[in-house]
Amino acid sequence: MTIELATRADFTLSAYRAAAWRGEVVTIAPSATVRMTERRRQFLKLIDSDPELVIYGVTTGYGQNARIRLAPDARKAHARNPPYGAAAAFGPALPTRVVRGFVFARLANFVEGHAAISPELAAAVAAMLQQHSLPEVSAMGQGGAGEILGLAPLFYRLAEKFDLGEKEALALINGSPCATALIADAVIAMERRLDLTEQVMALSAEAIRAPLNHFAPEFEELWNDPHEVAALQSLRRLLAGADDERRPYQAPVSYRILPRVLGQFRRALAQARDVAARSLQAITDNPVFLAPDEAHPLGRVYSTGGYHNGGAYPALDNLAASAADLCTIADKHGSKLLDGRFSLLPDQLMVGAGYIGCLNMVQVGYAEEAKRAAQRTFLPGSEGGGFGQNDTAPPTFIAWRGQEQAGYCLDAALGALAVIASQAFFATGRKIPPALKPLMEEVRAIVPPMEEPRPLDEEMDRLLAAFRGKVYDVAEGVGGLE
Repeated sequence: MTIELATRADFTLSAYRAAAWRGEVVTIAPSATVRMTERRRQFLKLIDSDPELVIYGVTTGYGQNARIRLAPDARKAHARNPPYGAAAAFGPALPTRVVRGFVFARLANFVEGHAAISPELAAAVAAMLQQHSLPEVSAMGQGGAGEILGLAPLFYRLAEKFDLGEKEALALINGSPCATALIADAVIAMERRLDLTEQVMALSAEAIRAPLNHFAPEFEELWNDPHEVAALQSLRRLLAGADDERRPYQAPVSYRILPRVLGQFRRALAQARDVAARSLQAITDNPVFLAPDEAHPLGRVYSTGGYHNGGAYPALDNLAASAADLCTIADKHGSKLLDGRFSLLPDQLMVGAGYIGCLNMVQVGYAEEAKRAAQRTFLPGSEGGGFGQNDTAPPTFIAWRGQEQAGYCLDAALGALAVIASQAFFATGRKIPPALKPLMEEVRAIVPPMEEPRPLDEEMDRLLAAFRGKVYDVAEGVGGLE
C-alpha cells in the first residue's frame, strides 16, 4: 500500500498507523508538488520585495539572536547551515515506530506550502520513510522550547545533502510533529490495550461469579454517559453465555464500579483521539507562510506559537491516569479472587500444593509503579525551555513516557490477573464464556494452571511479552520503549 499525500485532509490516524507502525510507503501527490513549487516561488518573491521585512529565522537570527537583522548576503549564508546546534539531546532512543511518526507528521506543514520549502526537500523527507533505519532520537532530555531537540537529530543529515535556501532548515525542525506523533502513537496503543483490558476484566468478573445485573442494560439510561454505555455493552458481550450459577450477593466494589472505570478509560481515549486527529491536520510552523490573496498580493509570514501543542500532554496524562487506575482495579480483583472470604472460592485458589498468591504482591508493585509514572505534567517553571526568548518548554515527551510506562504496568497487572482468574476456573471446573475462551487458551498455553509448586517468573515474562505483542505489533518490529 502507498499513502499519497495531497492535502492536510490525507493526514488521518489510519494513514499515520500505516506509515509509522506498518512501514507503508509515503509519497507526495503531483498536485501538492505543484502547489509547493508555487508557494516557494511566492515566498522568495515576498522576502526579496522589501529589504526591511522582518521574518524570524529568515531575515533575523534564531532564538536569542532574533534581534539581529541579516543583510541579504548574510541571510543566504545563514540559511545554508544545517541545524547542528539543536542536535544536543542524548539518552535512550525512542522506538522506531515513533520516529517514523515524527517524519510522517512533519509532512503536514509541507504539502499545502505553509512551510514554503522546495518540493525536492519535502520529497526527500517523505523518502526517509522508505529507509531501513532512521537516525535515533532520544526519548529523554527533551526540554527545549518547541521540538528542535527532537527534530534536529532526525533531519540534520538530510539537510547536509541540500543547498538549503531561506527558511528550509528552520522548516525541518520547527512546528510540533513530535507532539502529534506522540499522542497518535499513544492512542493506537491504548485502543488495543482497551480491548485486552476489557477481556481480562470480564474474565475476572466471571471467575468471581459477579452477578450479571452489575452490568445491566438499565444502567445505560440511568448513568447517562456514552463511554460507560460502551463499557457496559462490551462486558455483556464478553460475558454472554456465562454460567447461570452466580454469587448469592453483590461482588466487591472493584467489580461493581468496573464499567465506570472502563468508561473513564474510553473517555480519555476519545479525548486523546480527538487531539491526535486535529493535530495531524494542523499547521504548526514558525514562521508560517500564508499564500497571496486580494488583500495581501505578496502573501504574509507570521510568527506563531503553533509549535507548542497545548492539548497533547494533558491527553497523555489522562491516558496514564486511566491505566494506573486500571492497575489498581486489577490488584483489587487479584486480592479478592485469592481470598475465599470474598471470592467464595477455594482460599488462595490452591489445588494440591500449588500456590499463586504471590502474583498479587507483584500486582501491587506494578500498580504503584503505574501511579508514579502517571504523575501530572506541567509547563516547566523558571527558564524552562532555554534562555532568552526560549523560556517555556512543552512537557510532551515526558508525558508520553509516563503513559508508556503506565501502559507497560497495566499489561503486567493484566497478565497476573489473567493467571489468577485462570486458576479460579481450574479450581472449580467451571465453564468459560465463549467470547473469553481464546484468551483463556492463550494464557494457559503459556502459564498452565498450578497443580504443584513451580516458579512462575519465566512463564509470566512470556505472558507479558504475548500481551504486549497484542498492543504493539511486535511481529512488525515496532515494539514499545524498553
